[in-house]
Amino acid sequence: MTAETITADASGTFNLGDLPVHRIGFGAMRLTGSAAFHLGTPSDRERSLAVLRRAVELGVNHIDTAAFYFSSLRSANELINTALSPYPGDLVVVTKVGPYRDHHGQWGPSARPDQLRGHVEENLRQLGRDHLDVVNFRRQGQDSIAEHFGALAELRAAGLIRHLGVSGVEPRHLAEALEIAPVVCVQNRYAVDRPDPVDDEVLRLCGEQGIAFVPFYAVAGAAGQHGATTAHDEAVLSVARAHGVSPAQIRIAWTLHQGPHVLAIPGTGNPDHLVQNVAAGSLRLNDEELARLGKERAQAG
Repeated sequence: MTAETITADASGTFNLGDLPVHRIGFGAMRLTGSAAFHLGTPSDRERSLAVLRRAVELGVNHIDTAAFYFSSLRSANELINTALSPYPGDLVVVTKVGPYRDHHGQWGPSARPDQLRGHVEENLRQLGRDHLDVVNFRRQGQDSIAEHFGALAELRAAGLIRHLGVSGVEPRHLAEALEIAPVVCVQNRYAVDRPDPVDDEVLRLCGEQGIAFVPFYAVAGAAGQHGATTAHDEAVLSVARAHGVSPAQIRIAWTLHQGPHVLAIPGTGNPDHLVQNVAAGSLRLNDEELARLGKERAQAG
């Protein structure tokens, strides 16, 4: 079977609340340019639209986005709306609020709880939706997320949001949110070369409670918002060689092997990389390979 024939259902499924999604999804941030936000060359619009449509053709039914994913010429939400509306019935679009950028692209302070309704409505307008499937609150250093998450819970009760998640949280923040409303997913930074005992604990807690754990920058690693890393540990390289695939595909496969509740949202504006990313959902790593990658991960800490 070639990569072109492997679809997202090979990765398995998990539920975001009552919404089943394939475990390989798509992160929309890279659609706006060669790197995130204003850091790189603006994307080719038609190519970005084609990548989104191809992702859905390949069975991707979980797209991660945000209103603050825009560059000097491109908006991820607008691209999604143009490419995919009217939306397929099984497509789950997940967005996030909290961080804020003005129309010049400059970052402002994290949103106050009373500003979150405006941010939710901005996503609704851009996506052309009457409700949002899932909204994550992205924590930005707040000691407590109760007021912010409570504001989103009110919008959920009002019908603007179907499900809620949190991002960038420690175990205590997850517990705090669960006291207020159900949490269907946690988005934290997590990668094979970035060990963090706090995130390991959040991963474990999510598994125990049936909450999806959705790592971001799993492929980018230390490069983060600048794009996919070219620095790979020897263990990643050797396992990639053994499977005849790219290091990025091994990073995605390792991510999915961290538990049946783990979802991957690799992002790209490159149609060939999209096919490879989706195909990574079919890779099965053996115990020896996982142990080798785990050992190198521990040493990275």
